[in-house]
Order: sequence, then C-alpha cells, then structure tokens
Amino acid sequence: MTANSRCSVAEPPGLETQRREIECLLRESELQAGDSWYVVDRRWFEQWKEFVESGDQNSSSFPGQIDNTELFEDLDSYHLKDRLVENEDFMLVPADAWHKLLLWYGMIDGQPALERKVVDLPSTLKVEVYPVEVFLCLHSNMENVISAQFSRTDSVNAIQAAMCRAFSVPPGSECRLWMKSSDSSCERLRNVHVSVLDACLSSGMTVIMETRNADGTWPSSRPQIMRNSAEEQDSYRGQPGVCGLTNLGNTCFMNSALQCLSNTPPLTEYFLRSSYLDELNFTNPLGMKGEIAEAYADVIKQIWSGRHYSVVPRVFKTKVGHFASQFLGYQQHDSQELLSFLLDGLHEDLNRVKNKEYIELRDADGRPDREVAEEAWRNHRRRNDSVIVDTFHGLFKSTLVCPECHKVSVTFDPFCYLSVPLPVSKERVMEVFFVSLDPHAKPVQHRVVVPKAGKVSDLCAALSEMTSVPPTQMVVADVFNHRFYKIYNPEESLSCILDRDDIFVYELSERDEDSVLLALYLRERSHYRDYGSSGSSYGAALFGHPLLLYVPRGGCSQEALYGLFLQRLARYVRPPDPAEELEEEEEEEDEEEELYKTQTNGISDDEPESSETAGPPEPEPSCSNASNGPSDGAAAAAEPVAEVNHTPTSLDQGDTEVRNGSLNPAEAAACEGDASACGDLGADGEAEGAAEPPAEEPQQPRASADGEKEEDKQEEARSPSPPANEHPAKRRACRKRRRSLFTIQAVNSNGTTERDTGEGGSAVSFSSQPYVAIDWDPDMKKRFYNENEAERYVKHASMEVPQQQTTVQLQECIELFTTVETLEEENPWYCPVCKKHQLATKKLDLWSLPEVLIIHLKRFSYTKFTREKLDTIVDFPLRDLDFSGFLLRKDVSTEEPPSRYDLIAVSNHYGGLRDGHYTSYAQNKDNGQWYYFDDSKVTYAAEDQIMTNAAYVLFYQRQDKIRKPTLPAPATSSAPSAGSMETD
Repeated sequence: MTANSRCSVAEPPGLETQRREIECLLRESELQAGDSWYVVDRRWFEQWKEFVESGDQNSSSFPGQIDNTELFEDLDSYHLKDRLVENEDFMLVPADAWHKLLLWYGMIDGQPALERKVVDLPSTLKVEVYPVEVFLCLHSNMENVISAQFSRTDSVNAIQAAMCRAFSVPPGSECRLWMKSSDSSCERLRNVHVSVLDACLSSGMTVIMETRNADGTWPSSRPQIMRNSAEEQDSYRGQPGVCGLTNLGNTCFMNSALQCLSNTPPLTEYFLRSSYLDELNFTNPLGMKGEIAEAYADVIKQIWSGRHYSVVPRVFKTKVGHFASQFLGYQQHDSQELLSFLLDGLHEDLNRVKNKEYIELRDADGRPDREVAEEAWRNHRRRNDSVIVDTFHGLFKSTLVCPECHKVSVTFDPFCYLSVPLPVSKERVMEVFFVSLDPHAKPVQHRVVVPKAGKVSDLCAALSEMTSVPPTQMVVADVFNHRFYKIYNPEESLSCILDRDDIFVYELSERDEDSVLLALYLRERSHYRDYGSSGSSYGAALFGHPLLLYVPRGGCSQEALYGLFLQRLARYVRPPDPAEELEEEEEEEDEEEELYKTQTNGISDDEPESSETAGPPEPEPSCSNASNGPSDGAAAAAEPVAEVNHTPTSLDQGDTEVRNGSLNPAEAAACEGDASACGDLGADGEAEGAAEPPAEEPQQPRASADGEKEEDKQEEARSPSPPANEHPAKRRACRKRRRSLFTIQAVNSNGTTERDTGEGGSAVSFSSQPYVAIDWDPDMKKRFYNENEAERYVKHASMEVPQQQTTVQLQECIELFTTVETLEEENPWYCPVCKKHQLATKKLDLWSLPEVLIIHLKRFSYTKFTREKLDTIVDFPLRDLDFSGFLLRKDVSTEEPPSRYDLIAVSNHYGGLRDGHYTSYAQNKDNGQWYYFDDSKVTYAAEDQIMTNAAYVLFYQRQDKIRKPTLPAPATSSAPSAGSMETD
C-alpha cells in the first residue's frame, strides 16, 4: 500500500483534537539534522485550519484530500515550481504531523509526498526544500544525460558513486569528474571529499565523468568542452571593468550589487592596489576571518584585469552562503539586502581596530548639536575604522519625543546608506472579471481604481459605475483551481486581496429573505470510479469556472435545479437536438450505474432506500416555474422564488432511473406531459393514483405562444417524452435509455467530497452557504460542452487605457525620510523618565554625508496581508544632486566638503515581487562611459536610458572626489563585449 493510498485513510478524531495535536507538533518540533519534514500546499493547510477551528464536522470548509497540485510545474515530472516561498506558497510540517494529516485525509492519487531533509549547513539548520539538481553524463557519451538530485551536504564522492551505478562503470575504474556551468566553462572536481556546497555545484550544472584509458591517458585530452573559460580568454584584451558576471542560477541580484560596487572608484582602487592585504582582520569575532574580503578581492581583480568577457563568481557566492544562510541556495533575493550584508562583512573583515573598547553612549542632555555629533563620530571611529567607514559612512541626528512626559532624546548615529520611502498612492488599481447575470454574455475583464484601504463594497461600487449593475447585486470571489477559495462579504478589507489573485465579480438577481447563495462547480467523472473505504469521492476532477446564483433556502426540486443550471450554462453547453437519442451504451453499463448509485447516492445519499416511506401522491416540488421545463428564461435562471413542497418520497426508489438522487429529465417530461399516466412514482416505479390527476394540475400553465417556446426549450434540453398511453412498464424501459447531460451532487467548499443535504424527499434544501457540483460523463462533456467558448472573455475599454506612471522627485523621497513619524507598536521606545515603553515621535535629520552616498529606494511594501512593488518613476539627477538644503548643519565652514554629488551606478529591479530580474547601469571610472550590465552581457548605455521605474539602489559620489577619466570615451557603434544574456 502506498503512502498516499486513499484506502489508508482512517476515521479522524474530533476537530478540536486534530487542531490541538497538530498545533502541538508544530510548536514543539525542532529542526534536527537528518530529520524529515514535509511540504504542504499553504492553501490546503489554511483551509484545514479553518475547518478544524470551525468545530463543525459538517462544515463546508472541509479541505478534502491533501492536494499539492499548485506547487508542481507539471503533473508528469512533479517538479516543484521555482521560487516558491515558505508560508506564502507552502508550509513545512514535521513528519509526525504529516503522517497524522495523511492518515486522516489521504492524498490526491498519484501525487508524491514532498519529503525534505533537514541539513546542517555552515551557519544554520535548514529544511532543504530545493535539493541541488544536476545533469550527469559520461565523457565518452555526452548525449546520454540523466538528472539527479543531491543534498548540499552530500559529498562529491556520493555523486561519483551514483554515476558509477547509473552508467555501469566497472568497479575499480579510475575516474575523475568535471563540472560544467551554463557558460560552457569546465572545472575539475579535484577533491571528492568536499560537500556539494563547498564544491560550488548548483542546480542546472552538468557533471561529466571520464575514466582513464588503458594506456594511462585520459580521454579528455583537454578537449574544447573541458577548457577553462580563463584559458579561452587568454587572447582577449578589453576595457578593464567592462566584464559580465555569470548567472549561477537566480543570482542576478548578486551580480547587480557587485557591478555597482565594482564601479565605485575608491573601493575598487583599494582592492586593485592590494591595500586590503595589510588590513585583513582574522581575529574579529564579528567578521568572517577575512574570507569575504579575499573572495571579493578575487572577483574585482578578475573584472578589472581586462582579460575576461565574463567572470564566474562561484567561490564568492559560496562564501556568502557560508556566512549568511539567507543567501544559501539559488532562490531570488534582494540586491539591497546583499549589498547591506556585503558592506558590513567587508567592514568587519577589514576593520583596523583589532580590540574594540567598550564605550558608553551619552544622551545630548541639552548640549549643542555640534559637540554631541563630534563625540558620536569619535566614538564610532574608535571601534570602527575601515575603508568602508572611510567611503560610505555618514551621520544621522535622531530626535525622539515622549508623548507623555515630552522628554526629548537626541542621539547621533552612523549610517552606511539611506533607505528613503516613496510617496505611496492612496489608491489601488485592481483587475477583475465581471460575470453577468445574462447567461449568454461572456465574462468581461475590467480595471478599476479603488481606495487602497477600502473595502470589498468599494470595489463593487467602482465596478457598478462601469456596468450599471447595482453594487448590492454583486458578489466578489477569489477563484482558485476551478473552485472558490474565498467568497468575500462587502465589509472585508481589500488588503486581503492580492494582486495575483483571480478575482471574479458575479452579478446576481435581487435577493429576498428566503434565498441563499449557491456555489456551482463543474466536475468531470473519470471512467474508473474509485470505491475507496472513505466513500467520499468517485474520481471527479474540477474544471472550468465556477458560478454563483440564488436559490430558495427552503429547497428546490432536482428537475428545477437541472433546468436552472442548464440555462445558466447556455453560452457553452449545447442542448441535445430533439432527434438525438441519448441512450445508455449497454445493459452492463446500466448495472455499473446501479452500483455507482448505491456507492454515491447523490445529494440524499443517507436517505433510506426502502419504499416504505413512500407517501400519498403529491405534486412535483418545483423551483419557480422550473417544473414546467428545464429552462424558463433569464428570470428563472436568475432567481427561483416559488415555495417548494417537500415529499417524503426517497430519491432512490426501486427501478426508477435516478442519477445522484435526481429524476431523469425525460421522466419528468413524461410526468408533465401526462400527469394521469404518471401520478407519483412509487417504490417500484409504478404509477400510484394514476386514475386521477394530481390535485394541483389545473394550476399548471396553459399552452400559449410562450408556452410553445418553453416546450421547444424543453425538447432541446431533454430527450423526447414517451406517449402518454404507453404501458408504465414499457415506459420504464424506455426511460432507462434516456440520459441527463450531467448529474447533480452536493459537495463541500473544496468540491472534492460529497455531502448529504440533511433533507429527504425530492426537494433539495440548502444551508447558509451550499456548494453543488454538476458531474459530467467524459463522453457527454465532449459532445455538449464547448471548452473553447467557456474560456472566452472580453476586455473592457478600461483594460486598453495604459496605467499612468507616477513620477516623483528624488528630493521628495528625501523629504519624506526626514519627516516626523510615530513609532510602531512593534518597536516602541523606552522613556527613561516614564520608565516604560512609549510610542514616541521620531525625526531623522542628515548631519554629515560620506564620499559615496548609497540611496535605497524603498519600492517594496510589506503589510500583514499585502506585498507590493511600487513602480513609481523617481526623477533622480545624474549630476549636481545638491544636499545642502537637507543637511541640518547650516554653519558649514569652507573647510567642510561640498554637498554636491554625481551619479556613478544604479541597481535596477524589473518585474514583480517573485519573478523579478536585476541589472545595473554603471559609469566606468577610466573612460567615463556608461554601461548596462545584465549578468554576463554588457552593452553601452546612453545617459537618457538610465532613469527608469526599475531604478532601485542609487550610487552617488561627491564631486570633490571624482577624478577625470584617464582614457578617451570609446566609440559606441558596437557592443564592447560578447556573451549570452543570463536571465532568471
């Protein structure tokens, strides 16, 4: 029995017990090297939490089987999607918790359990969600390539052993390995005892094995594929500094930061002169034993040698991962975060202060600002003295005011870069799909402007202006994986809706007190039906877009629902032609259907199958006028309003043809065509009380022009009715040959598990939020369901209007940075007078600026519910950025440095939060030319190209420190270097 076999599902304990057991395991489980943890789709896990917290075993939020479908690139290879984010895309649960969840709920058939090991990496214990996936081949047959996954803690020897097994290399053969990166360069893996991490192997690389020849030679004989990139470029002579950096796999963020620092003249010249060798600090407990400085120096010297088109910064990447676990692996990261780590690491590795003395910080206590500032800077330099401090450090003035006692605290603090906010718009642009009440209208995609802090009702109001549909007749829902992930109420905050969510807004008829919102799912039955022990599913897969509509709370007949749904799907469901015979294929198929009925007894699958409950003849329960036909026009489809009559007759009675608890439409048509012949169907399907028509028959609508049209519609949706005078038994045989287009089944909110409605009779009653699925046989779906038409939608004119780009001045951002703000509750200030934490007001001012000023534009906004990127264009000057108006110190003497700066580099970020790409612009210090660095590709850049909405980190150098170029500017008719673009 497999781990995810549905048969292994056991009866789960109570919901409170489930919640308590899993929460306890999550809280108490600690990472231990070698332990197994499991990856679970976050949406499924959140729905499980909602289910167990509701305390209702029959809650519609029942999550169904564990389903990780959304985590996979495809369902053939079951490869995980790239760049999945923990707690946003998936959750990690310990093995004990996983096995309990699997035992209670089971898992979607065929899906593998996503087991991942805890690995002990140099600076952290971590669940290795993404093992290193490499390609393996023999040098003698490099066409035969296989892929394999290894942990970063595995040794290279483990790879060699795996290759020997995979390629049937004879035992005792002398082997050696080469690793080939994406730029076609190869490096020898000389030490097979080092780990995959230390060997700098990354996903997507190829490991080539060769075995020694009988004559003692090696087959490679230095072929082209084995040549090191440095040797290939021996003859290349280019402009120093104009050199790409190979993307090792989502490392564009690192490449962008490195190119900006590489083109910061004072720092680069310090390393090119090898001044760092005399200042390496191997004993600093806050440093990295000089390893980061040495690795950075190696990269800079290669870039500025003028001998390379592109450099592979693999050793540097490995060192960064050693000392900063957040940069381990090959997921996308933030260039500013890498830059912050690198500047701090270089500073500590190059700190000239070997023994840091303890210095007690003093408050200003009314002393002059200049005195306090000079004291603070002296104290800072007594503990921190490096090329990084010389080049990048400035001084803030920080003023805190207690809101209670009005105590004023003034301190001066050093900074390495400025993180300035962007003016945030109070409005938000959302894209939604509007689904009209008209069943023939295609969904329309709209772009609406709503208040960023608004409610769902504000979204409806904005959409109402475009559609003329009252907001009260709209329901907003998040559609995910063919089902409703959430149906919002009007008072919920729009911050709960992410930009990437698929939001559908449904137009509904006016609601009365007796109606309830019905969610309609579409499912396709598989030919193979699974009668697992849980009895909760029979092999049905969701497809298409779900729908919402109002139905009477008290109940609705199966026939009325059938007609209602058929009308609602009219745009892409073709009703049968009157001449078409929808016959069962074989008698054996009928028997299989009977077995299916007994296994999944439809909406009333807990009803008794005995005929003893059959009552006296009663009129057929109806939903509005739907009993007169399956399609009563838009009004009936929009909102059935008539009361329904409940009957104690079971939905599954004897030989009567019932589908999931519903009468066959042909049967109802026969009854409506000749009520005297049908009466009420008894337990054996015979007509009871056939001598007299039902008491309410005279109330049936008379034939008219409209009635004839309705009958025509009936004929399209149903098979032809048998003659009224036909013998009942013969009629039954005829009816058994008619088929519905689909069957109706009550389900949970996930659309995976059939549920009982809790009411008997042929009327279906609904709870406060019912979910219903219509199940299609694959053959019927193929014949009558138009998939292409179902997926079609149109774009509203608002989608064609380009979104206006907001432009702000860099000076505005700096002004915002120096604006008074109130501290957040998560970060209060301890007032020494009040003796408690206070939400004080805080103001930052610039006191002194460094030689190279780094300005970080805070484009990424994070709140409890939202993560967004601001695409505002910041207008920043390339020359003469004047800070004199922002410096608090106004009595600047002639001895003080000027406050004007010129731009020297920009780190760019393109795209969204998860799928972005980093590049950089930089000015070469030797020839003054601007270049565009996109991983290994380098091209000339014009100054008017530099200012874009992608600018993320700006590098400015003070004008008095800028030296004139020593070389003439090159001709820009051709690109300076070759090389393929590496993208993330």
